[in-house]
This record gives sequence, structure tokens and C-alpha cells, in this order.
Amino acid sequence: MYAQPPAPSLRLRRAVRSNDPLLVKRILRSHPNLLLNPDHTPTGDANSSLHLAASLGHLAICKILVELGHEDPTPALNDNHQTALMLAAAAGHTEVVHFLAERDPPCILRQDVRGRDAIMEGSLNGHDTVVQILLTFAPGGAAAALAQADVDGNTALHFASSNGNLLVLRTLLAAGADAGRKNVWNWTAEAYSATVQAEVYLKGLVAEVERRKLAWRDEAKKGGAVRIVEKDGEMGD
Repeated sequence: MYAQPPAPSLRLRRAVRSNDPLLVKRILRSHPNLLLNPDHTPTGDANSSLHLAASLGHLAICKILVELGHEDPTPALNDNHQTALMLAAAAGHTEVVHFLAERDPPCILRQDVRGRDAIMEGSLNGHDTVVQILLTFAPGGAAAALAQADVDGNTALHFASSNGNLLVLRTLLAAGADAGRKNVWNWTAEAYSATVQAEVYLKGLVAEVERRKLAWRDEAKKGGAVRIVEKDGEMGD
């Protein structure tokens, strides 16, 4: 007896996992109804084809799926309401993050069932380049994106601090993250520092940001005084 061939849905997932864009195209040409192909196995979280490809960093397959309409009219969500962008950000797949963020900037601000967004996922896992890309494309600007918090009130800065991700801390503060922001437990990001080193580093960064703000204000005041003098001089002529 001959063994039954695997179902097309299983063959598609295998093609995505093995990073075989040509096979993915061929299967979807024959079975266009499998474009999303959510994985309903016990450990699958209903991840779609794009979720799987993004989590593995398979850019070519991500592009094929998006071109075929995978994200139309809105991004696909798994059982945890996560987007493919969130999974790519958590895994640190820079090229996939750049592709998805540039294509659909509002997706950057989407939050899952825990209230986490792609920037928080990148911050939690220490992927500094990923965070920079997301902040660049975030609608409304970086500071507004960093004001988002999860269901416990934790911001991206809390997540970066809790895991001691020093490079990400610097990026977030430079982009306008509020170091004094408290979560529902009344804890700041500094209080969540994973190590003494991270706590000292964060304190130093906050102090540096404050010094720069004061310097900018002093410079603005001096500039204002110069303009007033010039105006008075013109009026006296």
C-alpha cells in the first residue's frame, strides 16, 4: 500500500519552514484558498503562513504572501492577536521588520491581547536595529509610539530595562521615551532594571537627556535675547 501524500496545508507549512519560495508559489497557485492557512494544531496558535515566515525571517516568502493579498484588508492575527510584524520584531529579523513596517506603518502600533506592540517585543528581546526601524516608520512619531503601554502599564522602556538591554535603552530615551512613566504597580523602568549595571546605565542616560534639554533651553533663551536686541536696534535706526 502507498502512503497518502501530506495534505496541501501541511505541505505549504513545510515549504514555508524550509524557505522554499518557488514551492510556496506552486502550492498557492493550485490552492489559493490556503493563502492564510492558520495552524490549528495545539502548539500552532493559529499562526498564518505569514506569521510563520516572519518568525523565521524568510523575507522572500513574506513578500510573496503579501503580494498575493495575505494582509488585505487588514493584518492577519493569531490566537493571541499578534501580527506577523510582532513575531518578526521579537525574533530580531531586521529585513522582515523593515519590509512589513514600511508597507503598513499603522501595524506598528497594533497591540496584542496583553497590550504589547512590535516596539515592545523588539525592546524586550534586545533588538536595537529592529526598534530603530519601527520608531522610524511609526505613525505620529517615535515619542507618541513610545507612550503606548501594555495591560499592566509597562512601556517599551520598562521591557528594555527589565532585560538589561542597554543599547535599546539609549535608543528609546533618545527617541523621547518617558523615564518617569510608572506602570499599574507604580514602578518606573529604572525600578525594573535587570542588573545594577542596567540601573546605573539608565540613570546616566536619563541625566544625560536632562542635561541636553537644559542646554537646549539655555541656547533658545540666548537666541531669543539676541533677536530682541537686533529688533530694538532696528527700531532705533
